[in-house]
Amino acid sequence: MAKAQFFRNQKVWVESVGAWATVEKIVPVWARGFDEPVKITYDVGFGREFQSHELRAEEANDGEAPLELGNWRLLRAKNKWQVKEDCQHHPYPGTYPVVVTDKTDWGGWRTPGAEYDRDPRKMEFQARLIASSPKLLQIARELHAIVAESPDQVTDEFQALAKRCGAIMRGLMEIPCAPEDEDLPVMTEEPVRQAG
Repeated sequence: MAKAQFFRNQKVWVESVGAWATVEKIVPVWARGFDEPVKITYDVGFGREFQSHELRAEEANDGEAPLELGNWRLLRAKNKWQVKEDCQHHPYPGTYPVVVTDKTDWGGWRTPGAEYDRDPRKMEFQARLIASSPKLLQIARELHAIVAESPDQVTDEFQALAKRCGAIMRGLMEIPCAPEDEDLPVMTEEPVRQAG
């Protein structure tokens, strides 16, 4: 059965045209009696569909993240608006978690104070999860590569895990765009914050 070699919005080199293009649509070709497509072609906006052997992925993005992720880490910031005694139910009273994604200790993820107060343990877990995500991504890449090298040497469970890892990595690499036929809700004004 056919497997997609490229993903939507991926930049590819079209050999027969001699130009770069973006995969606009993945077109599976189905046959009666098969659960999976028998062939996959790609619409890149040149007036016809291309097969995978006619396309080549951009070298820089071939299986790698588009950016160097660096050392994401969890820091604690002092909560200026609360005294330590008013937040005894917090895991780390008087502070809140900040995930920094830049070497100069800024940039990244922060939680609003009201949301942190509502469920501090949930926010602490989210902060640790976000800070660990580059390491988890590397594990997913390694698992996917090991299974891709010798798929007949691993169990069906590992093949299923590798397939899920591949789907997650493709989702990370894909440039998001709104579906043509759907109107997505857009926030037009600044949300009203209630004083707590």
